[in-house]
Amino acid sequence: MTVGLAHYLTVSVVLFCLGLLGVIARRNVVIVYMALELMLNATNLALVAFSRFNHNLEGQVMVFFIITVAAAEVAVGLALIVALYRKRQTAHVEDLASMRL
Repeated sequence: MTVGLAHYLTVSVVLFCLGLLGVIARRNVVIVYMALELMLNATNLALVAFSRFNHNLEGQVMVFFIITVAAAEVAVGLALIVALYRKRQTAHVEDLASMRL
């Protein structure tokens, strides 16, 4: 049995849907953040699969830049989560609106 493009895309769609479910259903900011990262990695998997099966490196180069931007996103996102927790002693999504005050 050979693993084809459809298999990679199926895994990518499942990961993306799990991430979307995590963003919609959870209230904890850390869990929502991890779900967003899961969605980003599902997109990366699809880009690498398309790049591999089309025999060009453009998708893989794009994934390299996406991973670089995701590293910066992690630093900023975790800083925001720590600031929220220090100010309100909680990490719930509802408390993000109160950071303006």
